[in-house]
Amino acid sequence: MASVRLTEQLKRVKEVLTTWKEVDGRVPILCPSSSAAVSISTGTANACTDKITDGLVGFLSGNLSSNTWKDEYLGVNATVTGATEGKVTTTDNGLKLEGAWAEWPVGRQGENQLYHFANYNFTLVATVSIHNVPEEATRIPLMGVRLEGNGETKLLELSYDSGKKWWVLCSDGTNKKLKGTWDQQTQYQVAIVLQNGTQVSAYVDGKRVCGSVQRKLENTDSEEISYFYIGGSADNKVSEDGVSVSVKNVLLYNRPLTFSGGNADLEEDTVSPLEIGSPSMEGDQKKGPPGTKPSLASGTQATSQQTQQKSGTQKNTTVEGSATAQQGPANTSHGSVGNVTASNSHAAGEARGDDGTVGGSGLLPLLLLLGLWGVAAL
Repeated sequence: MASVRLTEQLKRVKEVLTTWKEVDGRVPILCPSSSAAVSISTGTANACTDKITDGLVGFLSGNLSSNTWKDEYLGVNATVTGATEGKVTTTDNGLKLEGAWAEWPVGRQGENQLYHFANYNFTLVATVSIHNVPEEATRIPLMGVRLEGNGETKLLELSYDSGKKWWVLCSDGTNKKLKGTWDQQTQYQVAIVLQNGTQVSAYVDGKRVCGSVQRKLENTDSEEISYFYIGGSADNKVSEDGVSVSVKNVLLYNRPLTFSGGNADLEEDTVSPLEIGSPSMEGDQKKGPPGTKPSLASGTQATSQQTQQKSGTQKNTTVEGSATAQQGPANTSHGSVGNVTASNSHAAGEARGDDGTVGGSGLLPLLLLLGLWGVAAL
């Protein structure tokens, strides 16, 4: 067997590990600014002290290069879309988007899907503020989940309107209109949570919407997640005319988190209409959540969840902001805007397990290669 010079590869591994450690040190700073402090239901420990990076696999902050919004953990980057020159600017820990939005790929990434776990369990959290909305706007997408397939239907979407109302499109196709209003230039924490591939909820400052909506596993026509969209979407016909939002500290966790603020007060429930802010709603009611295909449930799902599972026991956790504690099948949950749990793996969304495997953007093949090199040296 021939030996291979791996000096450059070893150097790259060290650089990535150093970056992960550096970012892990930055994330806890987000805790004090979070609108929901994390608490552990089984004890008095505060997740902000030592659990904030557990399960954190993606982090979008203020690192923008051309139209690429770079993941701080060197994993999957998001793409800023619909932007013209001067319409996207970096801010403190985020971006200001004028008529533009970001798309963060899951299935759209292709064969090497580092975020495949999102088809079963995930939490997507962001801090947002709305600066300007056209008077004619009915509903403008703020954050959501697209499914693969014809028309790329929506699994769930959080939006807002010119009347300063929040809306949520649930996975069963119904719209929930919150009684509370939003104010311009005010920061809000928003989140989308998927648990067990069947229950999808949205949170606005810790208040839950769509929490009672469940989809049955018998639905075999459901698609997997294609991508997350943040700050807007391609559906938004008014996005080029006066819409301006800021998004910062976008965090993706490989497990469902729980917020202890209870259910949001709602005004009304309606069947999903075709509106200015969301013209492609048709068919949303027909789609179940991803990860419900029999082949996935028995094969790929088990493998995916195993790679994300951190050794140790599960804990029910809550975050000031949500009603009941959720317990994901693979991982513990703690958190909000920087308050989350997951394995100490970054970039791939896969945990560093007891067997020593590490998920990373191209790092796993490299580490395997290093192992072969060590065998060759024996």
